[in-house]
Amino acid sequence: MSAAVLGAAGTLGAAGCSRVPTGDTLARLKSQGTVRLGIAGEAPYGYIDDDGDFTGEAVELARIIFERLGVDRVQPVATDFSSLIPGLKTQQFDVVAAGMYINKERCQQVIFSDPEYQMLDSFIVRKGNPMGLRTYRDVVREKAKFGTGTGYAEIQYAVDAGYEESDIVILQDPVAGLNAVEAGRIDVFGGTALTTRGVVKMSSKAEATEPFAPVVDGRKHVDGGGFTFRPADTKLRDAFNVEIHKMKRSGELFRVLRRFGFTKAEMTTLTAEELCR
Repeated sequence: MSAAVLGAAGTLGAAGCSRVPTGDTLARLKSQGTVRLGIAGEAPYGYIDDDGDFTGEAVELARIIFERLGVDRVQPVATDFSSLIPGLKTQQFDVVAAGMYINKERCQQVIFSDPEYQMLDSFIVRKGNPMGLRTYRDVVREKAKFGTGTGYAEIQYAVDAGYEESDIVILQDPVAGLNAVEAGRIDVFGGTALTTRGVVKMSSKAEATEPFAPVVDGRKHVDGGGFTFRPADTKLRDAFNVEIHKMKRSGELFRVLRRFGFTKAEMTTLTAEELCR
């Protein structure tokens, strides 16, 4: 989200009064047999499907990996994206399984697994892309009305391109973004390439633009999303990394993610250390 996905501003302010957990979290999870997953209700990362079941690429990966770590059950806990890091730090859940983008600001608050995917951005625009919007600079140049999701990285990408943050329309999720574009309330909605191409499939009025890399500090930037852990839980994070790297090497990771619309171009060798810089 963007996987979402995304800007750190909404997650930092509420973290100051958190309790820091102690002890061996992995041992505790094995003992209780259940791990609580923080999700943001955004497809394809973690959401409730038409049958009322929790699913998504991060949820399904968590089921597989935690079972291999000796934890048989996952218990998804849905919250707003901007509440994921504060909720993690106050122990409302044990790990965030929301495909959260790994960036420098977030890495000052939490620790991440190595990313399970990499991602470019894309826009939802009206059919035919009448304003020719393909990058954030196009949005600024054309004075387009820009929207994105709560806490999304796309907020900062637009601001970096010269868009006034106070003019950005913040919407609940990409479906709300699609509806706003179709209704003409906004000209463009920014999100991950995977999310935008998925949400416009059934639309006769809107389309997704070609994926592109946003510009950060003068350079094209590729994002990566991973699982999020409390800073004290390095042992849990490291054990999780061992399993996710096994899945990468065997091809199992792609087989799981492909069910949720990911392509081989979105598989990655990036590390959390690289993305945290």
